[in-house]
This record gives sequence, structure tokens and C-alpha cells, in this order.
Amino acid sequence: MTPKTWFLGTVLAVLSAAAAAQGFPSKPLRMVVTFPPGGAPDILARLFADKAQLGQTVVVDNKPGANGIIGADAVAKAAPDGYTFGIVIAAHASNTTLYPKLPYDPAKDLAAVSLIGLSPLIAAVNNDAPFKTATQLVDYAMRFPGKVSFGSSGNGSAAHLSTELFKAQTGAYMVHIPYRGAAAALTDLMGGQIQLLFDAASGLINPGKTGKVRLIGVASEKRLPAAPDVPTFVEQGFPKFIASTWAGMLAPAATPKDIVKRMADEVARIVRLDDVRARLEGMGTIPVGGTPEEFQAFLSAETAKWGKVIRDAKVTAE
Repeated sequence: MTPKTWFLGTVLAVLSAAAAAQGFPSKPLRMVVTFPPGGAPDILARLFADKAQLGQTVVVDNKPGANGIIGADAVAKAAPDGYTFGIVIAAHASNTTLYPKLPYDPAKDLAAVSLIGLSPLIAAVNNDAPFKTATQLVDYAMRFPGKVSFGSSGNGSAAHLSTELFKAQTGAYMVHIPYRGAAAALTDLMGGQIQLLFDAASGLINPGKTGKVRLIGVASEKRLPAAPDVPTFVEQGFPKFIASTWAGMLAPAATPKDIVKRMADEVARIVRLDDVRARLEGMGTIPVGGTPEEFQAFLSAETAKWGKVIRDAKVTAE
């Protein structure tokens, strides 16, 4: 290809994208969800589809598998015409380190659109455990190394990595027991087979309120409206322990920037609706709705943060 041909091709591509953006949207949009129906990312995608005012329908397309990689790959390889977007969660940032050979390049093949919401993790302990606060947990784990076992929804999950971060910051040694999903881990927590479980608030608030487990801390700067009686780890003397799962929207990398901005603006509008905010806060999710630039900076920080945890703790995907 000669330089002249390359230049003309580039100009035509830009003009074509600009023309497409001016008439956007002229057909239904596809929202790929990287996890199965019923979970938090699926709920958020369907809230967006229901509340969006784009003049076209938004079709939710669940593509679960491989810790979100299958769905993210589908978005990365979709036509960058503004009609395919994706909802990813915190696993998207950790996958960069957990899986060195991803089928896509997260930095080059995907564009940040908006951070939809943050879901700070909550720590729950078995009711019969010999500790009732975060400080007591750390003291016990320090005095009896390896006697505390903690569950997670799987190797490399947000729950696993957050507990590894907590271990690193406190020096407490605890044993990881991975499960195939948070529900199985919660069952064993209630039964006393494990003593500790970090999970999103949506999975632990009700068991905590009904007395099935004891909630001892939330990994955020402020208490959650859905669990106002649960103190933060910051309050309990662990000022650096901030950890959450989250949901955000991505697009294929070459999607026209004005379309990306319009979608980000729509996310921001939707999460500020009173009924949506109430729904999210009831799930233990803090509405965000930021700009593409803010989400990209957040993604970079999350990738670096959890990459270090993975390397330091020698976490593998298997």
C-alpha cells in the first residue's frame, strides 16, 4: 500500500465514521454482558436498556465464560460502528495479569465508555468464629497462622484478590479455599467449614440481616446506605483497605468518539434517576456514571493495583 493510498483510506474511514455518528442510532444497539443472566452486570445492562432514550432499542446479549473473556473478546472484535457495547466487571482488569495470552489487547482493542457503579466488598464471618470485628480477625489470624480459612467464588475473583490484599496489608496468614461461585462459599461459611468470606454487598447483606452470618466490615471509604450498621475497614484502623467490584461499559476501540461520549452521557443520566439510584444503592452499589477519560484512568489504576496483588501473592487462574 502506497502512502497516498493509505492516506486516502484513512480519510475515507474518518469521514465514514463521522457520517455514521451524525445519524446515530439508526438501528437497535447490542449490549454484550460478559457474565450470565441474573447477576449484577446483567441487571445493570437491563436497567440501561430499559431506561435509555436513544430512539432505538437496546438488546442485551449475554456471553459468559472464561471469567468474562469471551464476552470482552466479542466486543473487541465487533464492528466499531457504535452499535456494539459491553458491560464488564472488575475481573476485566485482573484478567490482564491472570491470563497473559488474552485473545484481545485490553489497551488497544477496547475503548472505555463509562464506569457505571462501584460495589464495595463486605467481609462476613461465621457466627461461631472466635472474632467479631476486623481487628479481632487480624489478631486471631496473627496468633494462629493458617487457622482461618477464607472462601471465594474462584481463583483470581474479586473476593479472592481482595482478601489477598487484606492479608498483605495486615500480615495475617489465612488459607484460601476457592469455590465454583459465591453461593457455595456462602453455604460453607454458614456451616462453619470456612470462617471468612468477602463478597459484593448484594450477596451478603440479606444473610447478615437475617443473622445467618456476621458482617464485620465494608471495604470502602464510607458506609453503605444498604448496610449502615456495618463499619468500614477504614473506621477500624485499616486506612488503605479499599476494594470493590464494579461494572463499566466498553466499546470496540475505533468507535467514533462522539458516539462513545453520547453513551457515557446516557449512563450518567440513567444512574442519576431516583428509581435507578435507589435500586443500585439497595444492591450495595454506588452509582458513578463518569466520562470515558475518567473510566480509562480508573481502568489503568485497577489493572495496576490488582496486577501487583496477583504477582505478589502468586495467584494463578487455575
